[in-house]
Amino acid sequence: MTAPVIHSLREQIREHILEGIISGRWKPGERIVERRIATELEVSQTPVREALRELESLRLIESSPNKGVRVRNLTAADLEESYPVRAGLEAIAAELAADRLAEDCSALEPHVAALYRADRAGDGTAQVRHTVAFHRELVRAAGNSVLLHTWEGLGIEVFTALSIRWLGTVQQSYAEEHEELLAAFRRRDPRIAELVKAHVLGCAPRHES
Repeated sequence: MTAPVIHSLREQIREHILEGIISGRWKPGERIVERRIATELEVSQTPVREALRELESLRLIESSPNKGVRVRNLTAADLEESYPVRAGLEAIAAELAADRLAEDCSALEPHVAALYRADRAGDGTAQVRHTVAFHRELVRAAGNSVLLHTWEGLGIEVFTALSIRWLGTVQQSYAEEHEELLAAFRRRDPRIAELVKAHVLGCAPRHES
């Protein structure tokens, strides 16, 4: 009965490494040393290896026999790829959640309020956190665990943070855009899926073709 502990440990290590990538502790192209992380966190190398494998599946790191594990040099094009998939998933979620959110938007409202504060303060970290939390609650409101699991598997929080940190992708007003979505749910806008899809695609980083 040790599996839950290992799972929990792996998750903690994964979050530690993610935070390091997002904060800039590990820069694009920089090597992540498995043994060093294990020593630092006082754990064995096995859960560190598992966490790194998970991050590799999210395309955030890459490994090669000669060079070890490194943070990927993600381009705007790489970061952009997840947005059409995310937009499609959230459009489905909006349709499934429409009735529920028309009746009760209380799960979304605190994040919009927090985004107004973050916009005023120019707090990029809070903008990312509450933007992602708003969309996670939207997807959760659909009541479909497969949809939520797939959405979370896209690593949206990380990609949003990296888009802003590495590419300077910043919306003019995070709060107003999300306030508009709230209003659309409340008025039972029949185009809600299209509105959500357009909103997500509008957040994607742009690259020169």
